[in-house]
Amino acid sequence: MMANQNQMERYKLYQWIHMVSFAVNDITLYLDTHPEDQEAMEYFNHFKELRMQALNEYACQFGPLTVDTASPEGKWLWSTQPMPWEGGCF
Repeated sequence: MMANQNQMERYKLYQWIHMVSFAVNDITLYLDTHPEDQEAMEYFNHFKELRMQALNEYACQFGPLTVDTASPEGKWLWSTQPMPWEGGCF
């Protein structure tokens, strides 16, 4: 039962990372053509921060998804964890 709950939490966090990453990517495209839009920059910064928080939380709990979060506890975890395509996310 506990393993199932852990998997569900992992999946929810993984989905959240996908959602905020989409927002970051989408606003990046907009900013490429509207670099002076201050409201868009605030939106970008907000979602970039949410994304980094989620990636760091995921790395601490389940291992890194990106090289940016490969050492959440001062240890190099990038090559020691299963990659997402190896079933490392679920």
